[in-house]
Amino acid sequence: MPKPIDPVLALPAAPDLAARIAGWLASLRDERRLAAKSVEAYARDVRQFLAFLSERFGAPASVADFTGLLPADLRGFLARRRAEEIDPRSLQRALSALRSLARYLERVGAGRASAFSALRSPRAGRRLPRPLGIADAKAVATTDIRDGEARDPWILARDAAVLALCYGAGLRIGEALSIRRQDAPVGEIDEIRILGKGGKTRVAPVIPAVREAIAAYIASCPYTLDADGPLFVGAKGGPLSPRIVQLTMERLRGALGLPDSATPHALRHSFATHLLARGGDLRTIQELLGHASLSTTQIYTSVDGARLIEAYRLAHPRA
Repeated sequence: MPKPIDPVLALPAAPDLAARIAGWLASLRDERRLAAKSVEAYARDVRQFLAFLSERFGAPASVADFTGLLPADLRGFLARRRAEEIDPRSLQRALSALRSLARYLERVGAGRASAFSALRSPRAGRRLPRPLGIADAKAVATTDIRDGEARDPWILARDAAVLALCYGAGLRIGEALSIRRQDAPVGEIDEIRILGKGGKTRVAPVIPAVREAIAAYIASCPYTLDADGPLFVGAKGGPLSPRIVQLTMERLRGALGLPDSATPHALRHSFATHLLARGGDLRTIQELLGHASLSTTQIYTSVDGARLIEAYRLAHPRA
């Protein structure tokens, strides 16, 4: 029997379709082993589509309604989402979710939704990561830029340590905040094992500057950090929220005059781009980032090329 789906993911559908969708979400989680956030994203996409169908049909859609969809119904949904200025990549993901549901319905004998095979996915231009410059990336990973802020010094040290891990080890925020105290890379411990996106495990080397930032935070933290508890804690001693790190980066953007694209995740992009610029090979960078496919890592070659072209345009007298 499938595990119950979180009630917040309740869907505007007739009971027969709602039951099938619950089974589909459970299969994504239990059989395909998708991450919880990916399952939630798929559920949101389907919920938006079902809300559109309820409006279009005048009643919640049933399994028969879903399998009997026409290409015009799908095009109407995509047109509605485009009118709401939804990013093409989000449209691609929504259509991918709906196709996955259609395949599941066919697999369990609930009918075949042929409209999906007759519809071409919307095209999306390849969006390049926007890394920070080396000086700015180093600045946000220290406490210097925040001297004089009316905040406890240990909090400044904590924020600097988290951002140092994002830039110095190429970690995602969630990966940095998942580190336990007993696994903290300090002293002679110069690497850390990370459970990354999609449940993939990788080992990330941690350079001395990052280890020193983490050690400074631990030394100044007023709370007792349990060995099996989180390394990074909030102002009241509980697990640190990713939103706090994002708000910290917003303040740093203002202090340094950085664009909105300068997010904690941009530090991970900066890690990869700066390694590549210094002669790092793509295979190594792929392993450090935990990318399943080399093609995902290759996007950084485009970033580096774009920066070279921009430098040429600005500097060459005949450009």
